[in-house]
Amino acid sequence: MKNLKFAITLLLLSVSLLSFAQERPQAKKVKITGKITEKSTSQPLGYATVTLQNSKRPDVITGGMTDENGVFTIEANAGTYDVKFEFISFKPIEMKQLAIQEDKNFGTIALEAEAEMLDAVEIRAERSTVEIKLDKKVYNVGQDMIVKGGTISDVLDNVPSVSVDVEGNVSLRGNENVRILIDGKPSGLAGINIADALKMLPADAVDKVEVITNPSARYDAEGGAGILNIILKKGKNQGINGTVTATTGDPANHGFTGTINYKTEQFNLFTTQGYSYRKGPGNSMTDTEYLDGNGDVTGYLKERRNNERLNKSYNGVFGLEWYLDKSITWTNTLSYRRSSGENPDNVFQYRYDPSMNLQSITNRFSMESEKDENVDFSSNFIKKFKKDGHQLTVDLSFSQSDDDEDSDIPSRNVLDGTPISEQRTGNIQKQNRSLLQADYVLPIGEKSQFEAGYRGNFNDLLTDYSVENFNYGTGGWENDPQFTNTLEYKEKVNALYSQFGTKINRMSYLVGLRWEDSNIDINQLTQNIYKNKKYNNFFPSAFLTYEFNESSSASLSYSRRISRPRSRSINPFSSLSSNINLFRGNPDLDPSMTDAFDFGYLNKFGKLTFNTSMYFNRTKDAVQYVRNTEMINGTATLVTSPVNVGSEDRFGFEFTLSYSPYKWWRLNSNFNLFRNQTKGNYTYTDLSNNSQTIDFSNTAYSWFARINSKINLPLGIDWQANSTYNAPQTNAQGRSKGIISANMAFSKDVLKDKGTIALNVNDLFNSRKRITETNLATQNAYSEMQWRERQITLSFTYRFNKKKNEREKQPKRTDGDNGGEEYMGG
Repeated sequence: MKNLKFAITLLLLSVSLLSFAQERPQAKKVKITGKITEKSTSQPLGYATVTLQNSKRPDVITGGMTDENGVFTIEANAGTYDVKFEFISFKPIEMKQLAIQEDKNFGTIALEAEAEMLDAVEIRAERSTVEIKLDKKVYNVGQDMIVKGGTISDVLDNVPSVSVDVEGNVSLRGNENVRILIDGKPSGLAGINIADALKMLPADAVDKVEVITNPSARYDAEGGAGILNIILKKGKNQGINGTVTATTGDPANHGFTGTINYKTEQFNLFTTQGYSYRKGPGNSMTDTEYLDGNGDVTGYLKERRNNERLNKSYNGVFGLEWYLDKSITWTNTLSYRRSSGENPDNVFQYRYDPSMNLQSITNRFSMESEKDENVDFSSNFIKKFKKDGHQLTVDLSFSQSDDDEDSDIPSRNVLDGTPISEQRTGNIQKQNRSLLQADYVLPIGEKSQFEAGYRGNFNDLLTDYSVENFNYGTGGWENDPQFTNTLEYKEKVNALYSQFGTKINRMSYLVGLRWEDSNIDINQLTQNIYKNKKYNNFFPSAFLTYEFNESSSASLSYSRRISRPRSRSINPFSSLSSNINLFRGNPDLDPSMTDAFDFGYLNKFGKLTFNTSMYFNRTKDAVQYVRNTEMINGTATLVTSPVNVGSEDRFGFEFTLSYSPYKWWRLNSNFNLFRNQTKGNYTYTDLSNNSQTIDFSNTAYSWFARINSKINLPLGIDWQANSTYNAPQTNAQGRSKGIISANMAFSKDVLKDKGTIALNVNDLFNSRKRITETNLATQNAYSEMQWRERQITLSFTYRFNKKKNEREKQPKRTDGDNGGEEYMGG
């Protein structure tokens, strides 16, 4: 009944919004048609632009874009126009003072590719790496040599506003509460551990990444910092064509990826197949100083760790896009991913007394093996109606994931060689996810649009974690109840949304309202702890955009967001790789609610594009990570757990700059400065059974900067380099130090531009390390952690029936990538 009442309320809201869309007196309309092709090959140029500028009123601009066959149809008011036909990297054609009073067909317009020589440097046409729009940034992976042979984690770590730490955790504008989507929807693969999932998928399978810092009501409300949408490659060109890439590297990084499609007038068959074999050596060190209650030193511990992760993975996608008629498209996709690996982890612990006299040396060796399997089926149905932009979209997807990890962990006394202990662990995770979504878009008049839709997201995750200790007395294995547990997590989220947008002269607005009903069951079977969290929330959004001219605009936006705790954050124990430093999830963790405000400005000065924003996020029930010392199996252990602590205010300033001083040189840079203020405290019981309170009230400043340079050198060689710096940041229990890293790559086209050889170096100076200091009443700790050492990769890409710089237009339909934000003038 409650849902019905809300639906009626939403419908009334939609009707009231529609009443604002008033029809204006219509001037005489004319239809302008034609086709744009490439002069040298007569091939159609899909998605070229046609601009009509009124000769008497230069501020009045209209136009359109060609479809995938190079054909354009534009409706405009009768008048006199300057008409311009253009496509990036082609010489534009411009016709001045054309009087268009009746329907006009321009016939075929043939554009000639630009080919200039400047200072003996070869100029080659290619799509811009970063497309900056007012509401989002689109990062085109295909032109980035640095990520060749890498993973999606490497891709994201080169995206403006995004950073990936040494363990693979993703943050947006310095905030880790980010929602990651694959092809517009949550992936079953990513549901278990998003950081690990992103390291499994190859970078060569990615077409582009959309960065949406303040999403509208059309999108999931999940993700306090915003949304990252990873769009995978899908062939869209006529006939048989494709791309294959082979890689090799040191440390071992061998792989093969191929994307092939066959398209006719009736259907499009496409597939992506990939296999990789990777080794990722890493290391870490921790120096700990133990204290008594009076601040006196009771001892020291030095831990040194080396590991070498091995991963063998297969990734396969099969799809059929079926054009039932000119207005109906039905796409079905089946994805299968499988990986296996091992991680030998060798740890030495040196213990000292307060006078730094060596007391013992312990060697702890962990051999971990894992197997992961994921199957995902998705179906997409699009019905387009007669009016341009009027359409209904229905999506359905099912996925199943299995993740199985086992490890054997013996410990021995190095000084005398005697065994100390032996443990073995098992971690089985199974997830089933289903999604149903429907979106309806209705254009109203020429400049207004109404949208409404439903989304149901259902997730079932089972985690079975076990730890056993070997009893040397009995010669058998015994269960360790401190760690062993079985956890069931079931999440059901139903959502309805509605939004309306219009453009009045130079001003556009978009207002929307989303309602989500969340029903979450958390069942800790081992300890018989059951919790049901049921709540529903409204998530309003509003966007206002003003265009000063065709190259300059400003925007003001607001949205409400939610961050639900998942997977690792709620699982009491997910690993036992160290016996002195553990992470413990919190099943009682509550969601955080964020109000996000953003003021943006975009300006294009010829060769320079400047996009800046000032943002403010206020979060209630913010999550902080508490560190305290516990005695576990007789060892003083630093335990880290997430808890809801008070509120968090994040205020920041960000800009993205794209500059091409010459046609052979392109620069992209991104800078983010933010202030993070936390208010709240947390009370716990220490080793002496005394109550202790941690005051999390803290104000911290930090910043992030990245610069990317790409140069076309003589002899057809491309050179690309980037550098990233994450500034230090303090918190209530310590600080993290600054990290600087750099990457570099070269590429050369061969075989008449059908092939490309690329050489890249990831972490050029081997400096990508997380360095932290922790200060507690019972201990002080200094640690360095390098997840992956410097990587050198050589790759070869071959294209058949497809040019290097051929533009492929992906379907605009993703989770909110049709209407909405795009409509607001991106």
